[in-house]
Amino acid sequence: MPWWGVASALLANVLYSTGFVLEKRALAGLPALSTRQPVRVVGRLLSSPLWLAGSLALAAGFAAQLAVYRTLPLAAAQGLFVSGLVLLLLLSSVVLGERTSGRERQGIVAILVALALVIASLQGEDARAVARTAPPGTLLLIAVPSLAAGLLLYRSAERRARRRHRLPTAGVPYGVAVGLLYGVSSLAIKGVSGLLAPHDLPAVAGRLLRSPYPYLLLVTGAAGLVLSQTALQRCRASVIVPVCTTVTCVFTVVCGTVAFGEPLPADPLRRALRLGGTAVAVAVLLALPRHDPPVPEPATGTPESLDEAR
Repeated sequence: MPWWGVASALLANVLYSTGFVLEKRALAGLPALSTRQPVRVVGRLLSSPLWLAGSLALAAGFAAQLAVYRTLPLAAAQGLFVSGLVLLLLLSSVVLGERTSGRERQGIVAILVALALVIASLQGEDARAVARTAPPGTLLLIAVPSLAAGLLLYRSAERRARRRHRLPTAGVPYGVAVGLLYGVSSLAIKGVSGLLAPHDLPAVAGRLLRSPYPYLLLVTGAAGLVLSQTALQRCRASVIVPVCTTVTCVFTVVCGTVAFGEPLPADPLRRALRLGGTAVAVAVLLALPRHDPPVPEPATGTPESLDEAR
């Protein structure tokens, strides 16, 4: 049983959830960010100690994610990563004051069930087959159109947000767009993890530079920084992050399985547990409410008029 990979995935969840919440808290105190001024966005972010603490937590989560991809298949890893929504909702409620609805609490229970199913699917050698690299042509054929789609979708959401008399955005288009970028980044992280070999660092550096992985990480990291922080400042973390996580999970499982050629478990029961657990986690994320309930308006009028109304 690859307990090291499971523990690394859970640690990554803690670090990522903590990082997102710290960044959201920091963004509330910063001036409005604009994707039209990326240099100014980066400058304002770097001026916030709280945001820097959040980014360090995310960087540590990235390191833990590398360990996960070296020990667990893509589908299993994503099933474990989405369980981080539980901690995210709790931290959003405690730290950010974002109330958790009954529907969201039911989703937490369902995601814990999904987590148990995915972990159960890791029993047996055939259930733990891990691919190391992907053909560069196949990877780029998936990554380049996906990045273009994410950027176009974000630009479209920005245009709609600037219209006069618009309704407040729920953040779903932003989450989908950023999720596509992070999906490509997840594939690149998987590729980097497969090339790592501590005993031969010069050879590892050469292989990395000849592969598309570090360049994809550079593009997705720079674009994701500006786009995700702008979206996170405008929308609830408990909306943006679940939508982004859903898209990243589905993209990584589907496209990563094609690019890296990782087989599903041969045993029918373990295959059903793997697919079922991932499907339950994704279904819960898709079913979570995307809008806050309307705040009831306070009653108006004098005490006498209220008594007469009774």
